[in-house]
Formats: sequence, structure tokens, C-alpha cells
Amino acid sequence: MATRTYQGKKFDAQGVTPVEDALTVEEALEIRINGKPFSLTMRTPGADRELIRGMLHAEAVINTTGYHPEVRVGKATDKGVVSEVDLKIPEAYLGDGYANTRSLLSVSSCGICGKTELDQQGFDGPPPDAGVSFEASRFPELFAQMNQRQHDFQQSGGTHAAALFDSGGALLAAREDIGRHNAVDKVVGQLLLEGRLPQARVMTVSGRISYEIVIKAFKAGIPFLAAVSAPSSLAVDYAKELGITLMGFCREGRATCYSHAYRLINQRVPARQTQSK
Repeated sequence: MATRTYQGKKFDAQGVTPVEDALTVEEALEIRINGKPFSLTMRTPGADRELIRGMLHAEAVINTTGYHPEVRVGKATDKGVVSEVDLKIPEAYLGDGYANTRSLLSVSSCGICGKTELDQQGFDGPPPDAGVSFEASRFPELFAQMNQRQHDFQQSGGTHAAALFDSGGALLAAREDIGRHNAVDKVVGQLLLEGRLPQARVMTVSGRISYEIVIKAFKAGIPFLAAVSAPSSLAVDYAKELGITLMGFCREGRATCYSHAYRLINQRVPARQTQSK
């Protein structure tokens, strides 16, 4: 269900040719909490439970990592895609983020849409482990592992990916979605549900890094964040402030570290082609 085939016409120097392309599915998902609308997010269907749990963690809607609410399906489309879910969360487990109702549309490309103030992000909690280290030469290998699991991207070219690894470089989770932030929420949510989030030390993402992804890494306690493309200036500012080792342009034998480089054991990155988007 992650892709659908559409007919079209390809125009080139040879003329016009009928084609059939696999395009990434984007569908709306309304999240209701205790019977009330909370968020409307656009996402690629699949791993919805992980997406929801990761989002609620990043938004501080649930105040503990050990509680996982039941996700009840409310509505589905005629194609069988879930369009509405309802979560029953006892008041004792509701965090400060619940008061910041995301009543506006939360699109797949932006993790902060629907918020009223930037300072509502909330940065409570300790910084990621300052003593952990990682070899810079390992990053091409990590991106290769993530790329191998981008099955939807190989079909449609329309998804982003995120992956989490432990301190030894072992893959813990990898997910795709039409939205970069959704892919991050899915991998974090998966490890939350499995009780393995404390093992995560490195996050890799396709595309660029915005400051929202830095915040999600911070809230998940992940000290290393690496991307195929560039970070934004605000992403670097937040990474410096929050204690995240941020690396961009991790492709074609190069990687640039913009913050907390002391965690890197060495600076050499072997030449290896990684997939950019």
C-alpha cells in the first residue's frame, strides 16, 4: 500500500510515450485522544502505530516511555487505508504536550505545523551521553544499510528514510515515509514499543536535516545524527545547544561535522556512493 501505479505520458526528444509510474501514497490520518481531535497528519500508510507512538514521544504528549496506549481504528477509506484512530490515555500519563493541541494540518514535510509557539517544543531532560564515541569511517556503512531497506524509494523515488543504530553500528530499525519527520517518528516509535530505545546511539536520515529532526533526536536521547544532505543553520544551532553531534553531506567519501566533533574517534571517511535525495 506504500505505492500506487498511475498512468501518464512521458515527453522527451523522441516524442510522447505512455508510461506507468509507481508513486508514493500520501493519505491523511486523524489522531484522536480520549475522543477529541488532536492532530491531522499526512503520511505514507504503514507502521501507523509506530508513527503515532514516536510522535507522542516527540511532542511530550505521554509522560513516560513505558506506557503504550491502545490504538483503536475509527475509520478507513474505501481502499482500506486507516484514516482515523482513537487513543485512550489516562490523565496520569498525559504530558505537557497534550495541552498544545495540534488543531491545524500537520503535513508530511513539517514536524512543527499546527504548533502555536516555537518555545512549546520543550527541551526538558538531560543531554545525550557526552562520553559516547563513534568512528566517522563507519557512517558510509550505516547509510548503505539504510539504503538497502528503502524498498519503496526504489519503486517510486518518493519516500524518505530514517534508521537507528546502536553504539556498535548494528541496525536497530529502518523505516520509510513520504515525510522526513514521519520516518523519524516511525523508527523512534518502533524502538519505544519494543523497549529498545535506550540502545539507539546513531540516527541516519535521507535528505536534509531541519531543526525539528534535531529536537526529535534529542528527545530520543540519540547523540549522533547524520544526513545525506545539508543541515539548516537552525539545525546546527540547536545541535550545538542540545549536545548532538551533527553530520551532513555524508556521501561520496565526505562528511562534515558541525557540532560536538569530539565524539568522533577519527575524521577519515572512505569513499563510497550513498543515495541522495
